Amino acid sequence: MNSNLSKSDAVEDKLVAARTWLIIDKPFLGALVLRLPLVEANPKWCKTTATDARSFYYNRRYIETLSFEQTKFILAHEALHCALSHFARREHRDKHRWDLACDFAINPLLTADGLKPAPDALILDAYRDMTAEEIYPCIQENADEEPMDQHIYDQEDKPHGTGKHGGGEGGQGDNDTDDGGGSHGEADSQAGGAPQPPPLSAPERESLGKQWQQRFASAAQQALQAGKLGGSIARMVDHLLQPQLPWRTLLAHYMTRSARDDYSFAHPSRREGAAILPGMRSQHIDLIVALDTSGSVTDEEMREFLSEINAIKGQVGARITLHACDEQLAQDGPWTFEPWEEIALPENFQGGGGTRFTPVFEWAETHDRPPNLLLYFTDAKGEFPPREPSFPVIWLVKGKEKVPWGQRIQLN
Repeated sequence: MNSNLSKSDAVEDKLVAARTWLIIDKPFLGALVLRLPLVEANPKWCKTTATDARSFYYNRRYIETLSFEQTKFILAHEALHCALSHFARREHRDKHRWDLACDFAINPLLTADGLKPAPDALILDAYRDMTAEEIYPCIQENADEEPMDQHIYDQEDKPHGTGKHGGGEGGQGDNDTDDGGGSHGEADSQAGGAPQPPPLSAPERESLGKQWQQRFASAAQQALQAGKLGGSIARMVDHLLQPQLPWRTLLAHYMTRSARDDYSFAHPSRREGAAILPGMRSQHIDLIVALDTSGSVTDEEMREFLSEINAIKGQVGARITLHACDEQLAQDGPWTFEPWEEIALPENFQGGGGTRFTPVFEWAETHDRPPNLLLYFTDAKGEFPPREPSFPVIWLVKGKEKVPWGQRIQLN
């Protein structure tokens, strides 16, 4: 009895120590791991580790076989499943293939961040920096690989293979019975440990999805402040924390805010006297719209973008100066459109070369009056100016590239 108790304590101590190390050295991952209570599971159903997006379940004997470094990995692995909302993103996809895709997406992030993978961790260099949705079509139907852990937040479609962890012997598929309840809620009293929880309901998935989104953003902010967020994890965080609202909604929001009517206390001319009285200021805004014509953005996409600008500019009273630019500004430009004029894509302009964003900003800075806003429609693959301009900039980005400054809006 004492021997078993000491082993149990040693396992829990290893998990707590690994979690503490992550909190100190990898604050982003540590903050996420801290959100999952450690729960010893009944070995009848949990062969390695598992999560239901609420807790970290573990098989005591499995944790005993791991090194301290591997224990850090498995803790972070389960936390990222939750933080990336894998439990809410499967939709129509086959569960087994989806579970594999999720593991292939997570594990390269952790190894690139310096963590040592646990045994049987699924890692392929070809899947680095890819999301689970991007990996899923690459996985063959009836694939014989098995995740190293169990994703018990979701209901198994059907048994797969004879693997020892995720979906074979002792996996979720073996717990299903005719009544649909399987062994959920039951446990072997002699073996001890928590019973397997049931899969999440739709309302539970939605609620937990919102919670993990908030936790993800909070953990990223803490890690940034500590200066300990870099590499593949940083790129993943940067992409996922981009605005998730439709780009048209975000664009309308920023343009409307820039053109807001306001009171002005500007000093009057001497002929009008010395009194300074508030007056209503309502005038058009000067907006520069720049199109990346290097060849990666199609004419159809440009027309769609300009039609959206047309729909908004009349409401806010915007005068548009349109530029087309690849390595240099289009020779026939710029084109100017008053608030009452419809923007049209020039019939002919040179393009298809390399990409430099600098010419547009150099042109804007040569004018006496800076624009109220500059919109740049691009894939963000090019040379940026060395310093941020004094006027606000919005990048509408097709793709996953980062921008060094300004507001980035993802074009979905």
